[in-house]
Amino acid sequence: MKVDIWSDVVCPFCYIGKRRLEEAFESFAHRDDVEVVWHSFQLDPTAPAIAEGRTVDKLAAKYGMTLEQAVAAQESLAANAATVGLEFNWQETKSGNTFDAHRLIHFAATQGRADAMKERLLRAFFTEGEQIGDREVLVRLAGEAGVDEQQAREVLESGAHAEEVRADIAQAQAYGIRGVPFFVIDDKYGISGAQPTELFSQALDQAWTEAHPLQMVTTDGGDAACEGDNCAI
Repeated sequence: MKVDIWSDVVCPFCYIGKRRLEEAFESFAHRDDVEVVWHSFQLDPTAPAIAEGRTVDKLAAKYGMTLEQAVAAQESLAANAATVGLEFNWQETKSGNTFDAHRLIHFAATQGRADAMKERLLRAFFTEGEQIGDREVLVRLAGEAGVDEQQAREVLESGAHAEEVRADIAQAQAYGIRGVPFFVIDDKYGISGAQPTELFSQALDQAWTEAHPLQMVTTDGGDAACEGDNCAI
């Protein structure tokens, strides 16, 4: 069974949603039979590689909020993240373009390290205040995620995996995805947002049951089971 996930590495709800899905996997008996595929989505594709200034100021300007409102929103997100064990240091986040980061995730997938790369990028941005629009930072993070650093550098210096990123974004548009995270379970169930763990568990169980219906084995053994009153004493 496959779980496709569209997300951006500067999206707080994407980090929270990842943790809630992982919590659901902990109680899912068939976790080893599930493939997670990460897909690219950019919340701000026009952002410069490295943006100057505080992220909270940019959010206030983008959404027409006062600085106080923007700060309150970030503090609320931090509290939400803490419920799933995440440390969201919103005062330290540094804005930038995420296109290269997405290319790096696609490259990491060729080495079986996509999830590790995704996790490392999210933690770097939200917890450690790293500038993930900086290619030198990305190369270092790739190494820390178990990806070959020299190959990662070569990928970033070339246009490698750019088409995969664009294809993911185009597919999101075709699905009508307007926000992230967005999860598609077994090409059948769509889940928008960082929903409660219980909802992910329900969707996983339902998708698995539908894909693997119980098969009855019949024999000529006759009446070998009690039904109704046929076993009454």
